[in-house]
Amino acid sequence: MTREFTGRTVIVTGAAHGFGRGIALAFAGRGALVWACDVIEDELAETAQLCRAGGGACTVRTTDVRDRDAVGRLVADASAATGSVHVLVNNAGGVLGQVGRPLEEVSPAEWQAIFDVNVTGAFLCAQSVAPGMKAAKSGRIVNISSGAGLGISLTGIQAYAAAKAAQIGLTRQLAHELGPWGITVNNVAPGFVRSNPTTERQWESYGPERQRALVEGIALKRLGTVDDIAAGVLFFASDSAGWVTGQVLAIDGGK
Repeated sequence: MTREFTGRTVIVTGAAHGFGRGIALAFAGRGALVWACDVIEDELAETAQLCRAGGGACTVRTTDVRDRDAVGRLVADASAATGSVHVLVNNAGGVLGQVGRPLEEVSPAEWQAIFDVNVTGAFLCAQSVAPGMKAAKSGRIVNISSGAGLGISLTGIQAYAAAKAAQIGLTRQLAHELGPWGITVNNVAPGFVRSNPTTERQWESYGPERQRALVEGIALKRLGTVDDIAAGVLFFASDSAGWVTGQVLAIDGGK
């Protein structure tokens, strides 16, 4: 089944590397007008170069998804291209360099920082694209959660597990709110993928025994790839998923 997005405007947040870059490349390679944003300017520029090298269209904006005004400017600029944002992929998030520590050692600021980027950022982006999607009576919002939101976090970071679970709750709530306008809201929950510097450090910290145990705990006996995650996003964004909303797709190789 081919999934083409020719002429559709797609915003991908957190697109400097990892899942976000892979998702941006996947849409650009299928004809979408990609608007990629992140706070890491140099790697974001690399994402744009890779999209264009593959013959795709990609415009980048250095944008902090926690900044409502900055998000509004991004959406306004992207909408100007075709009159509406057709697809929003809320991928920005992560652990912000934090590591797992005992509960009593976590400061309120550290807790809040992870919630801000993983949940509030997704909320602000969805809030900003909603008016245009409602006017068009069509739209796709895909949130990138984590297996941590469905179970526990391998990192041991309490705020990350809680924030990703909260994002899943937001997905379901928005699906019911926005459904009457033909807007679908779905969620992809990736398993462990070596996709960026943070996950590389995490993988190395396990050592050979824990690495083997992690892979053995996966039904397919292999780690996933960025392309595996992008494939799920493309499905939710496609016409094939027109009657699919409020769903969480765990792409984790089988648990």
